[in-house]
Amino acid sequence: MAERKSFLIRIDPALWRELERWAADDLRSVNGQIEYLLRDALKKRGVIVLPTEPASPD
Repeated sequence: MAERKSFLIRIDPALWRELERWAADDLRSVNGQIEYLLRDALKKRGVIVLPTEPASPD
């Protein structure tokens, strides 16, 4: 699996609760939901972000 970038985010607790509910409705983790929302926002801006391919062994 390709390496994933980690970062810290500070978020309002009420917003976090709503993201948890939304993620559960969509059968995703909160992290997966946030990534989905960011990808969707970029797609709407005309930016295509493709998943990174794992490096092939030499």
